[in-house]
Amino acid sequence: MTNHHPSQLSNATLDHWLSYLESIHSQEIDLGLTRIAEVARRLSISLSGSKVITVAGTNGKGTTCAFLENAFLQRHQSVAVYSSPHIERFNERLRIDKAEVTNQPLIDAFEQIEQARGDISLTYYEYTTLAALMICQEVSPDYIILEVGLGGRLDATNIIDADIAVITSIDLDHQAFLGDTKELIGFEKAGIMRGDKFAVVGEPSTINSIKQHALNIKTRAIYRNVDFSLQENTDNWSYQGNDLSLSALIKPNIPIDNVATAITVLNCLSLDVSTQFINDVIEQTKVPGRTELIQQQPDVLLDVAHNPHAARNLVKTLSGYKYKKLHCVAGMLSDKDIKGTLSLFNELVDTWYLATLDVPRGASAEVLSEHVSGNRCVVNCFDNVEQAYKMALQRSEDNDLILVFGSFFTVADVRKLYF
Repeated sequence: MTNHHPSQLSNATLDHWLSYLESIHSQEIDLGLTRIAEVARRLSISLSGSKVITVAGTNGKGTTCAFLENAFLQRHQSVAVYSSPHIERFNERLRIDKAEVTNQPLIDAFEQIEQARGDISLTYYEYTTLAALMICQEVSPDYIILEVGLGGRLDATNIIDADIAVITSIDLDHQAFLGDTKELIGFEKAGIMRGDKFAVVGEPSTINSIKQHALNIKTRAIYRNVDFSLQENTDNWSYQGNDLSLSALIKPNIPIDNVATAITVLNCLSLDVSTQFINDVIEQTKVPGRTELIQQQPDVLLDVAHNPHAARNLVKTLSGYKYKKLHCVAGMLSDKDIKGTLSLFNELVDTWYLATLDVPRGASAEVLSEHVSGNRCVVNCFDNVEQAYKMALQRSEDNDLILVFGSFFTVADVRKLYF
């Protein structure tokens, strides 16, 4: 769909709108809050009727949001979650009490934004963030959880003042936009903090730029390994906070670090949490594309890990699986740390099935193959993820494990064969 004038969008479907949004701004990513804040002002967007939790971090945002969402629902409180990117359907980006938003409220919001923006140019992401905020304002749930798209300080979600800011982890990703050191990236993430409000920092190492910013604006910051910690045992784990300790917690389906961070957020909200309550929420929290087991014999595990930090977590998770051979289906975007991510698996993999991602930033299978070692494993290249996956299925036996990872796009291509 070409750049239509809004009057031609009067009866447009959601798909028409999304095509239009992709066409109207020259850049996919254009950081800065001036344009979006002005449109939000014209639309009188306010989320003051709800408690807002904004979650930033290199990895672990989606799983932390999902855990908090389940915890609030377990307490019979209403909750909206805005996250990105989606895996299969655009509507996944906004959930209200776990139900995906339907098309009509999105279309209605897009129409209002189109009227209000005048000649202000908005990116696809800024446009969709405004739509999500408008719908959240209308629904006015008890809690709104906003997952930061990129960075924090200049991300569209940061036009909203969060009651609690959460930083899950800091690692190198999106260096072109955020800087190439943990200190620079930490500063960008810390931009979601607000003076006199709580901030929970789940990153286990000390990032001085975060601490300094928190001091400068007088944030009530709570740090991992200073104010809260976790202890893993063989078959369970425990959480220790300044005024809360929980033991005999069951092992989660999502990274344990993110559960500990979420528990700290619940504690900041003065919500009553017990071992039983947390264990109930752990049992409910499974997130699509995060160590998601979608088939058995052979076991097929999906994970959206696309940078070294997430890959290290995934390698740790694999150590808990029993399998004869490991078949890896991988597809990645070219602007990711391909070598740093794939090389972590070289000692584990028996056969690689590398796929070219058919998206603008997709890396070719041949580029990926330069970063995997073939000394003990076989390396195959494919034109797309589906071909790579089908060959992995064909060549694996019942007690093997097929791991699909490297990007949201890679996982989406395999999930659509099942769901």
